[in-house]
Amino acid sequence: LGVCLGLQVLFSESEESPGVKGLDVFSGKVVRFPETLPAEGLKIPHMGWNNLNIKRESPLLEGIGSDYMYFVHSYHVHPDDEGVVVATVDYGVEVPAVVAQDNVFATQFHPEKSGEVGLEILKNFLKQAL
Repeated sequence: LGVCLGLQVLFSESEESPGVKGLDVFSGKVVRFPETLPAEGLKIPHMGWNNLNIKRESPLLEGIGSDYMYFVHSYHVHPDDEGVVVATVDYGVEVPAVVAQDNVFATQFHPEKSGEVGLEILKNFLKQAL
């Protein structure tokens, strides 16, 4: 389970550290939020609560709907394969919030800071891991 930066390091590369390779578990790039977001009234870093838009089923989100999760980040992922995206949030751009492939799961948000729903996500992960 990758959380926040843990999700980002699972990708191929990042604008935050040019020339440094990621783990490449997921093919794609980590990019900074567009500099136009402040003009739209959105701050960078993205800090706060946003609700999930579920794109497909995943054992990680069993029993979870369009609930609010807590985010703190200035970068987000652009997967080469959109099929790995389980859920997104809208923050001026569509941001992958949950990605999964085989037995690897990752969240851009912090489940440990996302209240009861976040705890359910962690329980769902443990069910898959055991």
